[in-house]
Amino acid sequence: MAFSLKKYTPPDFTLPPLKNAREASVEAAPLNGVAPEGYHAMSIFPEYFHINGQWMLAEESRMDCVPVVRGSHIDVMEFRHLKKGDPVIVGRSEDGSDGIYVHAAGFDEPARTGETFAFRQGRSRETAFSKDYDDIYELLRHEKDHGNIVWVLGPAFAFDADARSAFSAIIEGGYAHALLAGNALATHDLEGAYLQTALGQDIYTQENVRNGHYHHLDTINRVRFHGSVSRFIEEEKIDNGILYSCTKMRIPYVLGGSIRDDGPLPGVFGDVCLAQDKMRALIRRATTVICMATTLHTIATGNMTPSFRVLEDGTVRQVYFYCVDISEFTVNKLSDRGSLSSHGIVTNVQDFIVNVAKGLRLM
Repeated sequence: MAFSLKKYTPPDFTLPPLKNAREASVEAAPLNGVAPEGYHAMSIFPEYFHINGQWMLAEESRMDCVPVVRGSHIDVMEFRHLKKGDPVIVGRSEDGSDGIYVHAAGFDEPARTGETFAFRQGRSRETAFSKDYDDIYELLRHEKDHGNIVWVLGPAFAFDADARSAFSAIIEGGYAHALLAGNALATHDLEGAYLQTALGQDIYTQENVRNGHYHHLDTINRVRFHGSVSRFIEEEKIDNGILYSCTKMRIPYVLGGSIRDDGPLPGVFGDVCLAQDKMRALIRRATTVICMATTLHTIATGNMTPSFRVLEDGTVRQVYFYCVDISEFTVNKLSDRGSLSSHGIVTNVQDFIVNVAKGLRLM
């Protein structure tokens, strides 16, 4: 069966209590970076606000941000971006009574059937994920031409030659529109291309090499010598790897740094707020997000990804969110976001990405 998006059903504003709902209350931000008391915090679901006699959808939502009225548009802003005097919507009810309506059932997700108590309702290492793989293949084929696929990667991919090759094939096959990662993924991927190791371990044989603990530092130092990743790739004649394929295919990527980073590489954002802004700029276009083997980047991306996207023609469509990790904690953490479109797969991510590339007939 060919893949098809779930139909979105908007609220019926002609029926009570929405029909007779009062206008949403608005108060000015008292200071830069400070919301008024009683501010409304956004969720991952479509949210509508009754303003000037009309119900307005906040089109680019993000959980834990606040809605700001901009004429006929609702802007969803992080607290730190608020300016004194910004008209912030206030109110804590979500049923329309305060002019605020959170629409959590717009994609007609089937209700859970069966008994209240049942085994194997969660996602664990004992879960069979065969159906999930089939769904991912169909989803990616659809999104290649009709959506925007953002991948979030941890450094585990750089430690295995097959995983690096598989993800490079996915990028060059057109199944990636953006990449989010950290300094480690980029460093060890470039180390693999430059010295055939990752943290000093041969990416083909998995054997440690003499003085291999210097290799990631040597790679960082050489990239810094050239001034940029792209210049390093050109000057050192790099012809393989994840960042090589991103550069070759002009796929945008954001490398968010951390306090433990070595170097870091040129282009890594050490300012976490700036990194978050750069990440969100790519997430604003995402219709499918797949996070793999990076707990902190996965949670960060999950927090800024809504369950829906408003397309250019005004259509509201579902955002698909996958979390793939060998750790059940990470997978279950994302499931706890409350998103009906969040799916978890507990497996080795290196095996996962090779299987995906083979399922898409790229290897």
